[in-house]
Amino acid sequence: MVNIAIAIGLVIGSGLAHAVWNLFTKSSRNKNVFLWLIHACSCIVFLPFFIHDISRGIPLVGYGFMAVTLVCQLCYAYFLPIAYQRADMSRAYPIMRGIAALFVPLLGVWIFDEHLSPAGWAGVAAIVVGLFAISGLGGSDWRGFLHAFGPLLGVGASITAYTLNDKMLLNYISPLALILISNMGFTLMLGYTALKSGDIRSEWSRQWGRILLGSFLSPGSYLLFLLAVKLAPVSHLAPIREISTVFGTILGVWLLKESNGKRRILYAGVIVFGIVTIGIWGS
Repeated sequence: MVNIAIAIGLVIGSGLAHAVWNLFTKSSRNKNVFLWLIHACSCIVFLPFFIHDISRGIPLVGYGFMAVTLVCQLCYAYFLPIAYQRADMSRAYPIMRGIAALFVPLLGVWIFDEHLSPAGWAGVAAIVVGLFAISGLGGSDWRGFLHAFGPLLGVGASITAYTLNDKMLLNYISPLALILISNMGFTLMLGYTALKSGDIRSEWSRQWGRILLGSFLSPGSYLLFLLAVKLAPVSHLAPIREISTVFGTILGVWLLKESNGKRRILYAGVIVFGIVTIGIWGS
């Protein structure tokens, strides 16, 4: 029980950090360059941990899981800037996270033989309904939604795949080494576009504070989640991590002045209800 409580605390911290670096990305001028800079900086920080794990020896299957994570992160890095170019943060963010919140527990129970109680599944349902309601999925702007749906689905599918794969990868490498692989995906995917843009110096001069902070928040967010996954089932923790959407919605409405704030914050309460349900009655 103590381990579960610690894991939930780590996941809530992970969600807040995740929402903040996504806010920085959404408000940046050149999203590709901004994302490349924060992940390139993170690669420098975490490279020694990866080298240390490699020097100790990793079985071939571990390299296979690494390759899967790298591909998932490449896809994530490709779709995320496009998603934020096509939709408001308070609309795009919940849909991307909602896809993962639905499929990670479904697949996690099957792949890892984990268990969720009926109340836990009700909590997952509340989170998913709240996420898609926040996004305004039932609104009238269907043309805009369809234009954005492809990259949103791409991000959600990437999150689902790497979350499940990384649960297995942690059997072979440390969370700190895994963070490097995640950051390498963004760095490789966005490197050519960022260098070709010629905006690296100007983006750094305008946003260097946020870039440095983001270079800790982005890997730090996932590191907290990875530490939590070692303490409790991923099928419980992945939906709870969607507390990040509550934070993201509040930040998007408050700081970016995005529309329908009261409605979106109301649905954020539904997500919190689902999170509390999983945390207390999910086992």
